[in-house]
Amino acid sequence: MSEKEIPVLTDAALITCIVQRGIADKIVRAAQEAGAQGATIHYGKGSGVRERLGIIGLAIEVEKEVITTVVADDQLDRVFERMYHAGDLGTPGMGMMYVTRLEKAATYIPHEIVERLAKRQARRKPGQR
Repeated sequence: MSEKEIPVLTDAALITCIVQRGIADKIVRAAQEAGAQGATIHYGKGSGVRERLGIIGLAIEVEKEVITTVVADDQLDRVFERMYHAGDLGTPGMGMMYVTRLEKAATYIPHEIVERLAKRQARRKPGQR
């Protein structure tokens, strides 16, 4: 069995955005307009102080949409900001968002992009990331 070299991205971050159900598509569109290649949406349930509104103070579970997208470090701030505003996350109860730095990520990368990244890496000074 022949082993191929795995092209690994090291300058990437994962943005996770948790919002009320029904607004994820709008946030994903904003992320893509800002440069993100795509996103994954999955569903979950959450509870917290705001959900303690039911009879006799029982917690009411609320459905959520969880959006994840991997972006290059140079796109991170722009995509994060666009997602924040698209989701109106400055409004109480609308949701939250956070960034996780990725040590490495791998997926299909077109050959010409791999070559361009290799040339850029070769031009960097020793000790730079």
